[in-house]
Amino acid sequence: MSQGNNKDNDAESEDKVRVNKIPFFGSVIGIIAFALWAIASTDSASAIIGKALTWISSTFGWFYFLAIFVYLVFVILIAVSPWGKIRLGQEHTRPEFNVITWAAMLFAAGIGIDLIFFCIVEPVTQFMTPPVDVGADGDAARNAIQLTLFHWGLSGWGVYTLVGMSLAFFSYRHGLPLSIRSSLYPIFGKRIYGGIGHTVDIAAVLGTVFGIATSLGIGLIQLNYGLNHVFGIPEGLTTQVVLALVVIIFAAISAVTGVEKGIRRLSEFNMLMALLLMLFVLFVGDTRFLLNALVLNIGDYVTSFVGMSFNTYAFDQPTEWLNAWTLFFWAWWIAWGPFVGMFLARISRGRTIAEFVAGTLLLPLSFMIVWMSVMGNSAIDMVMSGAQEFGQQAIDSPGSAIYMFLERIPWAGLTTVLVSILAFVFFITSGDSGSLVLSNLTSVLKDPYSDAPAWMRIMWAAIIGLLTIALLLADGLTALQSAVVVTGLPFAIVLCLMMVGLFKALRVEGLKQQTADATLPNVSRAGESGQNWTQRLQRFISFPNQQQCREFLEDVAKPAMEEVKKALQERDLDVNIIHSQEKDNESVSLRVDLHSAQDFYYELRPSQYSMPSFATRSAKSGSTYYRVEPLLAEGGQGYDLMGYNKGQVIEDMLNQFERHMHFLHAQRVQPGADTNLFKPGNK
Repeated sequence: MSQGNNKDNDAESEDKVRVNKIPFFGSVIGIIAFALWAIASTDSASAIIGKALTWISSTFGWFYFLAIFVYLVFVILIAVSPWGKIRLGQEHTRPEFNVITWAAMLFAAGIGIDLIFFCIVEPVTQFMTPPVDVGADGDAARNAIQLTLFHWGLSGWGVYTLVGMSLAFFSYRHGLPLSIRSSLYPIFGKRIYGGIGHTVDIAAVLGTVFGIATSLGIGLIQLNYGLNHVFGIPEGLTTQVVLALVVIIFAAISAVTGVEKGIRRLSEFNMLMALLLMLFVLFVGDTRFLLNALVLNIGDYVTSFVGMSFNTYAFDQPTEWLNAWTLFFWAWWIAWGPFVGMFLARISRGRTIAEFVAGTLLLPLSFMIVWMSVMGNSAIDMVMSGAQEFGQQAIDSPGSAIYMFLERIPWAGLTTVLVSILAFVFFITSGDSGSLVLSNLTSVLKDPYSDAPAWMRIMWAAIIGLLTIALLLADGLTALQSAVVVTGLPFAIVLCLMMVGLFKALRVEGLKQQTADATLPNVSRAGESGQNWTQRLQRFISFPNQQQCREFLEDVAKPAMEEVKKALQERDLDVNIIHSQEKDNESVSLRVDLHSAQDFYYELRPSQYSMPSFATRSAKSGSTYYRVEPLLAEGGQGYDLMGYNKGQVIEDMLNQFERHMHFLHAQRVQPGADTNLFKPGNK
């Protein structure tokens, strides 16, 4: 894809990241305007936004049900199709994080403090006040967990998966910015760098800021209750403001340390603490009952999932319940989609589409089913055993529910401290991942692999904290929470466009792979026919050093490219050769400008490997050796040209160029062909 001549991205050649002015200032103005409105006219703001929320829920409720299901089916179908083998990145890219660390970050970013807030509140509420009559206590308990798992299961994660998959594909495989606008390139082309793209990115920033501030504000009230309960720290605005400042300071520190250190370690800590708490509740409670209930809940969820996904209660609609629960959750998942999806894309570079979809759907789902079943059934069992007062308090005071629950099981002192620590760290992970995403959304990065500078992450962490404090002081969190849900409707439409854009792009990507297989069935042997067998053998058992590879680039590869360039220029094609001579990343590349079609890109770059044990003594000159491997627009090709002569390098380039031209021909003759769909930017 081409980043074109757009003004927002003309800093690609610069070393320093700069602020993307329109999304940044547009977002800041929107945040300030909303905050002032909510603070100055809290009741009026809440009333107006509440009416908008009610209208959207009543008018478009059916659309939310349908859209959420379609998003999920779409990502699953893509994963099981041949396109599932496509890598979210260039072909030579491999995952940055192991599965456990990756799962921990998925879990912390996608669920956060809500894991603690809703694990007791929702099951108890659905049990005591179900939307429709469900019969006896046993049936009511099954229905309560069934609804809880439905709201926290596959459906919502389908939204995150769609956004993350789309952004990772367009950014890491085709060089577009890691922002929401990039997923719309196949539909709008370079217009995404104008008003359309700015609007989408500003809306994503506002939804992210408002969503994090809302969760932070509600969670701080819950944490304040816990600290008062455990340590006697007084409840009130003063304590909550101090807690907000502490959380934001730690979030800024974590964000500055980056994904690899701060966010990664905190996410792993969260996952471990949550797992220990869940196991404690499982084994100090009625373990046999809870395990039986878990198996029953899994069966209920699997067998009723499709029916629940389309159950709009059309004939006797519990409107108030739908607005407070299912429609609220669907709009909430969609509104949070840009933030969480972008973070998932950021941590998932190098995985295949199938791996990404399976991981983002099944790993969090597996934990959520067990967590909600163990915690929820334990709480419902308490209510069924006579603790009606506890159940009513959980409904009336949701922030205190988890602490009141822990009071009724052994070691309450220890577990309440653990929950308070877990909540605090969840706040930090939401703040640090949010500030990272916001910084990247409002910056022009030199490439999709880099992050915004530390000062921008600190600034966004401060903005989130100040907004939270201001709305806590003005009692404006309810208006903010409703505003987040209202933003779900326009983003639901954006997600539909994302599906169309990704489908168009994957069709072209699949076609490219088919033409590659047809044109170059044995590319790794390209150009070797001119060598006699002793020369060929010598290549196999040679393990060159970095200096030898540099000499090969200078003496063989670059002259070969110069000859190809000259021949192509004689045929009126615009050709550029770039010789990068950075200390640890030297390369030489050739790019042929094919106007509206996808450019041809061919690069030779030395890659370092560990010296094999079977290398002869004469071949060994250290612990590592180098291969000169070709890279195309879609990534590394995995074979070695070191030792080829100039004619053989030219032959390899022509083989790849022929393959590329065959791909462009196949693309043109496809029904509804769009030859401008992929025009890669600078690699």
